[in-house]
Amino acid sequence: KGVRDLGKVCLVNPDEQARIQARLNTFVAATPEAVREGGHADALTRGIAAHHAGVLPAWKELIEELFQQGLIKVVFATETLAAGINMPARTTVISALSKRTERGHRPLMGSEFLQMAGRAGRRGLDSQGYVVTVQSRFEGVREAGQLATAPADPLVSQFTPSYGMVLNLLQRYDLAKAKELVERSFGRYLATLDLADDEAAIAELRERLEQLEDGSGDVPWEDFEDYEKQRGRLREERRLLRILQNQAEETLAHELTLALQFASEGSLVSVKAPQLRGRVCPAVIVEKVSGPGQFPLLLCLTDDNIWILLPCSAVVSLHAELSCLQVKQLDAPELRHAGELRHGDQASGGLALAVASMARRHDMHTPQYDLAAEVQAQAQLVQALDEELELHPAHRWGDRKQLKKHRRRMEELALELEERQRLLHFRSNRHWDTFLALIEVLRHFGAMAGDEGLDPTEIGRTVAALRGDNELWLGLALMSGHLDELPPPELAAVLEAISTEVNRPDLWCGFPPPPAVDEALHDLRGLRRELGRQQERAKVAFPIWWEPELTGLVEAWARGASWSDVIANTSLDEGDVVRLLRRTVDLLAQVPYCEAVSQQLRDNARAALKAINRFPVCELEDLLPKAPAAIERPKPELSDFASPHSDVVG
Repeated sequence: KGVRDLGKVCLVNPDEQARIQARLNTFVAATPEAVREGGHADALTRGIAAHHAGVLPAWKELIEELFQQGLIKVVFATETLAAGINMPARTTVISALSKRTERGHRPLMGSEFLQMAGRAGRRGLDSQGYVVTVQSRFEGVREAGQLATAPADPLVSQFTPSYGMVLNLLQRYDLAKAKELVERSFGRYLATLDLADDEAAIAELRERLEQLEDGSGDVPWEDFEDYEKQRGRLREERRLLRILQNQAEETLAHELTLALQFASEGSLVSVKAPQLRGRVCPAVIVEKVSGPGQFPLLLCLTDDNIWILLPCSAVVSLHAELSCLQVKQLDAPELRHAGELRHGDQASGGLALAVASMARRHDMHTPQYDLAAEVQAQAQLVQALDEELELHPAHRWGDRKQLKKHRRRMEELALELEERQRLLHFRSNRHWDTFLALIEVLRHFGAMAGDEGLDPTEIGRTVAALRGDNELWLGLALMSGHLDELPPPELAAVLEAISTEVNRPDLWCGFPPPPAVDEALHDLRGLRRELGRQQERAKVAFPIWWEPELTGLVEAWARGASWSDVIANTSLDEGDVVRLLRRTVDLLAQVPYCEAVSQQLRDNARAALKAINRFPVCELEDLLPKAPAAIERPKPELSDFASPHSDVVG
């Protein structure tokens, strides 16, 4: 897009343009398929170029060569130009201070900014260099200044044990020596630096726990724990008793309400109401008063000489077996609302005494629902547990609540200490634990045997000879026998599918997967599933690539399709296709050296390698003549900043 936006702008003089054209003619004569379409060749003759991962390596090398000679004045580039290439520029223009990654956008790191800015004004070539950042809605002077003055990013270890590493180490050393070598890695060194703070925190936690244990004295915590368990059981049994009481009360309430319709005045009852502080009180029914509902209200006199107007639901016992009291001559007060009460006078005191006398001779303080068999049994159990708890040694201790808090704090500290120690062990032994887990997976697939299970077998030695993201997966596929009969083009396609990831959501390919490739991949499906299960069981994560989308493209290229035809039938850029094919070439080149692979498969791999490793997949250096020597660049002056010389736009 940047190249197109410049239109027909020419940044070189006629002499420089002639030199560019001559070099371009030589390049086209040697490698006509490497010339980029879409006006890039014309832009190159005007001193303008684009450099990114999607460009063919041969075309990128031509751009780099002309840029180093000072013939290319402006290069629109991604980070590919900033890393590891000697391409000095006078001015670097950084168009954005953030970048897109697999996890979304993120700001540039200090080292990434420095790497791009470092293209400008290289030592020995320029006396000064200029870095320009483009302001946006989200990034401005402050962000650019922070990046320019930021210290170098810390080194991050990418060390991770792999199947190949395990097998190669155990072919040469015993397990103890292998552990020593793994723990001498830079990743282990960085881990020990980070562990100092964790170890200090663990020491502090251990000290605090010891202080709490010393502060508890000679408290027999076993008795305390037993006491807490008994208290917990008592609470639960009491809760169950309340449930049984409520159930019995609900069952009895309906029966009592119906019975009270036929109870005569003077009948003795037991009542329970909030106005009576929730206790069960003996009482006598003096009068029935019409209420707002279906059932009447009961005007009662309690043993405490209190008049109260209650609904039928407040009666918890009807003592029909007791003789009724005489209430006809009593002058009752006029109460209108349920729950309303009034203290009695001397006239009602005699009747209240009669009620109290009956309550002393008969149990009128126990609700009738408490007399249910299941309620009585549960109440007896609660009473027995309560008595047992009172006899427990811990019951006589002082502040049990404080002891409980003390105990809880000790338990919390112990759990935190255990968790921190577990994390410390994981972080400090992560690489070695992975190493041991890989050994278990290798044993499962017969790659290791011997008395101790640490000797690589023929399968193991074959896996050890491979390089890839998951050497065991590649080795098992090659030794499975499912690939032996494949022709070279189809073999190359299958190896691409099991060794390469193409993470493009908009991927498109005009070459369908060949039937033989589909059949071979189907035969490998069970092996892949079993390897995935074993890796999950061992808690190791290595990719088991399975990418059949581009197998038709690889097969077509191996059968001699032209580069232009291949590129026209895929949504991938040329550089991405070259990278994919080069990874396939790398794996094909390893197959002839695998010990347990059949001779037929080795021969087919050699034939596939020869068919696929042609330009532009192969290196360019053997196809092109030597480039002319770089010219000496003039020393820049400050006034030259206004006129382009060799600039990089990121």
